[in-house]
Amino acid sequence: MKWAAAAAAMLAAALLLAGCGASRPRPARGGWHGASVPAGTDGDRSAAFHDDISKPQESRYRDGTDSVPGGPPPDLGKLAEPIPRNEPRSLYGNKSPYTVRGHTYHVLPSARGYDERGLASYYGNKFQGYKTSDLENYDMYGYSAASKTLPLPSYARVTNLDNGKSVIVRVNDRGPFHRNRVIDLSYAAAVKIGIWPRGVGRVEVQGIDPDQPSGELPPPPAVTTASPGIYLQVGAYSDADNADLMVRRLRRANIAPVSETQSMVNGRRVHRVRVGPLPGLEQADQVSVQIENMGLPRPQVAVD
Repeated sequence: MKWAAAAAAMLAAALLLAGCGASRPRPARGGWHGASVPAGTDGDRSAAFHDDISKPQESRYRDGTDSVPGGPPPDLGKLAEPIPRNEPRSLYGNKSPYTVRGHTYHVLPSARGYDERGLASYYGNKFQGYKTSDLENYDMYGYSAASKTLPLPSYARVTNLDNGKSVIVRVNDRGPFHRNRVIDLSYAAAVKIGIWPRGVGRVEVQGIDPDQPSGELPPPPAVTTASPGIYLQVGAYSDADNADLMVRRLRRANIAPVSETQSMVNGRRVHRVRVGPLPGLEQADQVSVQIENMGLPRPQVAVD
């Protein structure tokens, strides 16, 4: 029994980083990696490989960089969205807290009430057929996703805030650990809501609780005609003077535009210092690097 417990602990540690950390996959010239290939493709369903999860992350996968299949995207009319249901937590992938690349994350007790806006990316060929963080095989032609904090497995609705398209995904992986990403979608889910082939999109992620008495899914968020802006929250302070010092520090570093907003949280006034709105996703990444190079914590992304 002691050996089994030790083996389970080692396996859980090895799978902690099974999720993806890539941002924008590049088109590939072919080659389906893994066991799941959609009907009508040129992939070889009999192709197999050994997924050695004991290897370090940088040498575990066959491909060095991520990519997506060449040719047209899958026929979404043949793909059914998952039906949210109550599932027991996976034995793997739910360690909390856990640390990746110097940042610590806490897994939520459930998906109930989870609602976050941010940037979504997606992952494809590099991970196809390999084990996800909960020991399932990743299938880029299913509606699934990777999250840093939602429990495995769980369900969420992901809505593209630029066009209003949404998809229900089953969260079965950890990631994305790339800066400023809130969720990583399977290739099919990215096509479904229209962030393919751009690679990154502004989304709202709403957790789904199958145990709610009404049994109803959360409605998609309203999408306005104006595209939501991207902001980087540098800090939240109870002391207005500390917030003012941070605003001046950012401006001295030529980081702009900087603003301070106030809100009430649990009966206390909070002063939030944010940079934005920023014109695009690439600039948000660049400004995040600037802020971290000042010795400050990684800013949080907000999409308003």
